[in-house]
Amino acid sequence: MNAPVDIAKMLQPRPVPAAMLDALKARFGERCSTAQAVREQHGRDESPFEVPPPEAVVFAESTTDVADAVKLASQYEVPVIAYGTGSSLEGHLLAVQGGISIDVSRMNQVLRINDEDLTVTVQPGVTRNQLNNAIRHTGLFFPIDPGADASIGGMAATRASGTNAVRYGTMRENVLALEVVTASGEVLRTGTRAKKSSAGYDLTRLMVGSEGTLGILTEVTVKLYPQPESVSAAICHFPSIDAAVKTTIAIIQLGVPIARCELLDANAVRYVNNHDKLSLRPAPMLLMEFHGSAAGVAEQAQTVQEVARDHGGEDFQWATTPEERTRLWTARHRAYFAGMSSNPGCRTVTTDTCVPISRLASCIDKAVTEADEAGLPYYIVGHVGDGNFHIAYMIDPGKPEQRVLAEQLNDQLVHHALSLEGTCTGEHGIGLHKQGFLVDEAGAATVEMMRLLKRALDPKNILNPGKIFAL
Repeated sequence: MNAPVDIAKMLQPRPVPAAMLDALKARFGERCSTAQAVREQHGRDESPFEVPPPEAVVFAESTTDVADAVKLASQYEVPVIAYGTGSSLEGHLLAVQGGISIDVSRMNQVLRINDEDLTVTVQPGVTRNQLNNAIRHTGLFFPIDPGADASIGGMAATRASGTNAVRYGTMRENVLALEVVTASGEVLRTGTRAKKSSAGYDLTRLMVGSEGTLGILTEVTVKLYPQPESVSAAICHFPSIDAAVKTTIAIIQLGVPIARCELLDANAVRYVNNHDKLSLRPAPMLLMEFHGSAAGVAEQAQTVQEVARDHGGEDFQWATTPEERTRLWTARHRAYFAGMSSNPGCRTVTTDTCVPISRLASCIDKAVTEADEAGLPYYIVGHVGDGNFHIAYMIDPGKPEQRVLAEQLNDQLVHHALSLEGTCTGEHGIGLHKQGFLVDEAGAATVEMMRLLKRALDPKNILNPGKIFAL
């Protein structure tokens, strides 16, 4: 069993010399802040960890800004952490070794829309909602939807996926090219807008999912998709989580091209009802969406309804208007905050795993049994169409024993997923929280190869140090 993350042991502060702070202020003026409130904002994310904030925050507005800040960090061997919207869950943004934060949220321009080629190039601070609003007139959309209105740069850095992944894939499949600032401050490009290439090493895929430890993304080119002719959403309640999951498995194995298939357990439904003033039946529920032609959507929906009925599904309700669909999906995306508001004063220990679809029911069943026996408040949501689900354990921050218990449950869940040939994280990433599990999943030799890559590309260990693994 992995021991709970000991943040105290991870803290290895590397002070920012006064000369570097002076150089940053000379270069960036008011866009370099050492104000306590600004530093604290950039020194926390949605993880439960408490870590001292960075010593300074630089607000970048161009690739040149990022490169200049990184050159100074390299000169003084000071850690540098890229910051987008702060929505990560595993401690990716925390300054465990001190240093500075580079906020790229002002780099929020949609640079090139190539609608005939179904691609778009954006700066890293563009959020997914902003991007879809900017391209709406083209009849195209960007489907990757992790829930939070995350930045495209952050989504690429963590290899995000979300509710549409079952049909459209993850960021790994949808990023074509990148502009990257390296650890020395050099600007390079990886990939092209072509749909495929066999030219050399695939550095784009190396950077996607590297969590800011190999380079800072300053431009991202992604695929777009035609907006579907028809969209329909439905909810269906089930007598048990097992019945809902087995329905999902049957849908996928039948080859139904469902666009979204989300699970909410009874706890999640209750929290969402309370938070969003809904009146959903407090039972395990699938929230599904279908894309395609009107006839195709109707056929998909009919098949799914028959499969659900075979597994005890009932109360099938359709949301055919954009307003109805938006209300349901907004409630689903707010499940995290709904859980927090329903347990005032709590902190959340959130974990995610992903397993082969045939193993999903047994994995969730075991997780539910263990969570019920432990007695901590929890809820489950999941992108179950691709075998990925999340459990959030609510803990009282004033009771350390609850944190220990939540981490034990997390440990048991992850190791069970690994035993089923799954992964320790489907989309959250490793960050601080899952470093031990990475060794369990990939093996010591594989992690050592990752370390070799890190040392080669970042010999001074300044890019988001202490994340994924310790050097």
